[in-house]
Amino acid sequence: MNTIMRKSVLGIAGLAFAGGVFAGPATAHATPTPESATPTTAVAVQADKPGVDKGKLIPHGVQGEQSRIDLGDEETANVKAIIAATKKAGLDERAAVISIGTSLQESKLENLGHLGDRNDHDSLGLFQQRPTSGWGTPEQITDPEHSTLAFLKGLKQVDGWQDMPLTDAAQTVQVSAYPDAYAQWEQQAADLVTQHWNS
Repeated sequence: MNTIMRKSVLGIAGLAFAGGVFAGPATAHATPTPESATPTTAVAVQADKPGVDKGKLIPHGVQGEQSRIDLGDEETANVKAIIAATKKAGLDERAAVISIGTSLQESKLENLGHLGDRNDHDSLGLFQQRPTSGWGTPEQITDPEHSTLAFLKGLKQVDGWQDMPLTDAAQTVQVSAYPDAYAQWEQQAADLVTQHWNS
């Protein structure tokens, strides 16, 4: 009886194994059509990478005519540096929009050194911050992380900055001679945050 049971169990196990061998390769080697393979991959990637809440980016809508510039590698790297510093400061996408829009106006996202006679006093870096106004040393101000964190520190002191038009929030921190000039960059700044926040 023991031998009969053992043969039955081995027989069933053998059938299961043989079924797996014969069924496995047919399934494993089936060539999916491109149409059936592509959506599955795309959905998996999107699930791992949550989108940006676009309602937070421009909570009040843009003001006035918008400007746009083409970005090169340097400017794109500075966008990513501003976003990284914003995350390091524990702030959200709206803070990144304000920061990038401010830098678009101040330097076109170029980390500017001293411009000689064309310089506005001793303004430097992405945000055209001045050492003599307490933003830091020239070396610090021309470091994208430091200059962004310094800007954000000022922004956090502005009551209600999250819901302000970009130009009002930026002007409160920057105290520019052209307070309305920041408004023109809000849409491009929001587009850049959408593109790079999760990259």
